[in-house]
Amino acid sequence: MPIHTRLRMVCRGRRAARAATMIACLWLTGCACFQRAKEEAGLPLPPPPAPEPAMPAAQDAQLTLFGELPELARLPFHPRAHAPMKQHSIAAEGADFDVDVSPDARHLVFASTRHSTQSDLYIKAVDGVAVTQVTSDPAPDVQPCFSPDGRSIAFASSRSGNWDLWVIGTDNGQATQLTRSPWHEIHPSFSPDGRHLAYCMFNVRAEQWELWVLQLDRPDARRMIGVGLFPRWGPRGDSILYQRARQRGGRWFSIWRIDLGEGEPGFPVELAASAQMALIQPTWSPDGEWVAYGTVLPQPLAVDPAAGALPPTSRGDIWVMRADGTGARQLTDGQGAHFGPCWAADGRVYFTSLQSHSENIWSVQATEPAMTQTPVAAEDNTALPAGASSVVLPAVGGQGG
Repeated sequence: MPIHTRLRMVCRGRRAARAATMIACLWLTGCACFQRAKEEAGLPLPPPPAPEPAMPAAQDAQLTLFGELPELARLPFHPRAHAPMKQHSIAAEGADFDVDVSPDARHLVFASTRHSTQSDLYIKAVDGVAVTQVTSDPAPDVQPCFSPDGRSIAFASSRSGNWDLWVIGTDNGQATQLTRSPWHEIHPSFSPDGRHLAYCMFNVRAEQWELWVLQLDRPDARRMIGVGLFPRWGPRGDSILYQRARQRGGRWFSIWRIDLGEGEPGFPVELAASAQMALIQPTWSPDGEWVAYGTVLPQPLAVDPAAGALPPTSRGDIWVMRADGTGARQLTDGQGAHFGPCWAADGRVYFTSLQSHSENIWSVQATEPAMTQTPVAAEDNTALPAGASSVVLPAVGGQGG
């Protein structure tokens, strides 16, 4: 509630209280006079007034435990970010999204529709204003990813007729096509040595997204390692994070990890899940000790009397947890749509945020002193990802430790 509205309510309450006091005094004075007149006339006195009704036990508890009066509406709880959010791009028109941060945390690469209805790739200094346009194809280019040496960018594009993987230098040059299959291939992620790419491909026959790995010097040398979406190769080189639908074709995703032993995939491990939210787009901290990811909570359908039911909206937040799935903690404020996290070497988590009908790149500091996770009401517990708790959590270091 705006502060000026609350002030008006307080003023009205005070005026009403004063008026009620005056009326009560007049009424009590009148009753006393009327009672003396009846006593003098020998008339019978009326029975004494009934006692004030007792407050029900449930309302007693509300007042005692929460400071809530029965006639007043309960004040809503508004969560807040544990650290201030910082804006890094300003797209007055269009949208900036799919951010990745260079290994030295000095530059951002992202997709944007600021100059075209189809997205292109741009590079800018983390705290700069000027942007450098890297691609300008009529087809959309999305999901850029810096190589470990920061000299090239892999991305997904539909410029060849369907979604394929491409790579381009950060200084200049033409984009080179890496995959040429008739099926859609998206979301590249470099291995720490820069020699391989993990990505996902949609298998039309099986009707599912699959995880694949290719060798950059021999793009045709590739192999499937699992089923899922949006892989992110770990900094230690032996683990890949990804999201996976809890049932085929379902919208409720959970966070998974698959470990590679001598190049061969092991059994998949589920790190976090929720019955009320989709957990998506996981990414590693630079030291591999922590994981950042997004949550999506669909909102009820809004109804416009003129237009009927409006399209559903979603609320999204950025969370972090340890690499073993414990110690989940929310970073953003729960008041908007924040998605697509990328944990940089400067200790900040960068992401896309939809605010005031505009998508731009923001970040929040993952490093903080030890804090207590705010407990939630019992009915809200199901909205927390598995592993979240109301305990004192250790600080997340600048490199994720």
